[in-house]
Amino acid sequence: VQLQASGGGLVQAGGSLRLSCAASGRTISNYYMGWFRQAPGKEREFVAAITRGGEGTFYEDSVKGRFAMSRDNNKNTVYLQMNSLKPEDTAAYYCAADERFSAVNSRPTHWGRGTLVTVSS
Repeated sequence: VQLQASGGGLVQAGGSLRLSCAASGRTISNYYMGWFRQAPGKEREFVAAITRGGEGTFYEDSVKGRFAMSRDNNKNTVYLQMNSLKPEDTAAYYCAADERFSAVNSRPTHWGRGTLVTVSS
């Protein structure tokens, strides 16, 4: 499966963005999906994950209550709605996929190219 993230940009603190990740090659209904981010000079970190049917979502503590991950399997796309953005959310955001739930929040098999989110103070 090939993944392409989009929707990044420059936003002021307190603002919102919605990232999209479009998949091709295979249907994403077979995959657990995740979002990761990497800030300048830092390691890539887990942000959110969603089960194959979308009934379950999981978040890194710092984004709980502010970010919401969803998916539309008919459109082969997953989303990350980011609200109340903070400067520390500035990073390149990557979507990822894995057929194993145990891997999707740590070492997913499939990665897309990132989209840059910059939050100004």
